[in-house]
Amino acid sequence: MFSPVESRRLYRQVADQIRSMIAGGELVVGQKLPAERDLAEQLSVSRPTVREALIVLEVEGLVNIRMGSGIYVVRRQGISMATSESEPVEGPFELLQARAIIECAIAEEAATRAKPEDIAVLDEALMRMSGGLNDAATVLAADRAFHTGIAAIIGNATLIRVTGEMFDMRMTPYFAKLASHFEGPTTWRSAVDEHRAVRDAIAAGDAAGAKAAMRSHLTLSQKRFSESFGEEFSGEEERGRNKARAKGTTKT
Repeated sequence: MFSPVESRRLYRQVADQIRSMIAGGELVVGQKLPAERDLAEQLSVSRPTVREALIVLEVEGLVNIRMGSGIYVVRRQGISMATSESEPVEGPFELLQARAIIECAIAEEAATRAKPEDIAVLDEALMRMSGGLNDAATVLAADRAFHTGIAAIIGNATLIRVTGEMFDMRMTPYFAKLASHFEGPTTWRSAVDEHRAVRDAIAAGDAAGAKAAMRSHLTLSQKRFSESFGEEFSGEEERGRNKARAKGTTKT
């Protein structure tokens, strides 16, 4: 049914393959796709790659991701096989990886240079973020201010610009759709706590601690976006697996 893909912008190739199957009638409206994990195995790609492809297709209106149920085909007629010009080159997980590499180094350096007025900027961003957990726009603006505020401590305009641009790359329909499934007051509250750990390490002049705290924050951010869509097994299948585990009969 599915065939392995090669390593050129894998998520685009996965999206193209599923899109083609919908256009060709191999996948019909109302049909449930295999679970994300199973798709990854059949396509020989990672689960984040499958997730990025599914998000592209959801934005295009070809599939509907129903949390706790699965991924369903919702439209077949008039499908364009051309890649959207507005589709980002980088997927959300590639962006988060880049941020981890770059912003960890920025936090480490910032800890060696921070002055009281710099920490005040971070504190103000944290206060706005924690006070606006029920408003996405407020949280994202404060989140951006916190990360660019760390870059500003170094005083390098390029680093400030790059940090801001990387953050703004999440303001696409694709990243927004992914975030809509996983972000909310609970995850933002966790992000505030993680930010505070970064802030405290920078304020203490702890370069290694600041780097580690930033890495932890961005790793946990990626993990939040990697939570299951909840379609792995039906309730009956899961209960059967749990019973088998309890009896010690499930193979690993």
